[in-house]
Amino acid sequence: MQPNYRRCVSCRQVAPKADLLRIVRVFPSRAVQLDGMGRSVYLCRKPTCLELAQKKDRLGRSLKAVVPPEIYHGLWQHLSASDTIVGSTASKGSVVESGK
Repeated sequence: MQPNYRRCVSCRQVAPKADLLRIVRVFPSRAVQLDGMGRSVYLCRKPTCLELAQKKDRLGRSLKAVVPPEIYHGLWQHLSASDTIVGSTASKGSVVESGK
């Protein structure tokens, strides 16, 4: 089965759906949240994409709704947590390789 691909709303790069963050506007309340059912946009897991999307309000324009600051705060926390996990994994891997 083929993987599903989506486009980042900020950098317009196409990537597998699992590699992107999903932001949703719920119908009919027009509330914006990080996951669920509704109109959705996808964002790369890169700080530059999130920074540009926040600066130019790309999430709000794509979702046709106001994106509250709490959503951006949650996305920044998610990115910093995933950077910490990736960084710790990479450092563990390099220790193993240098021990060979």
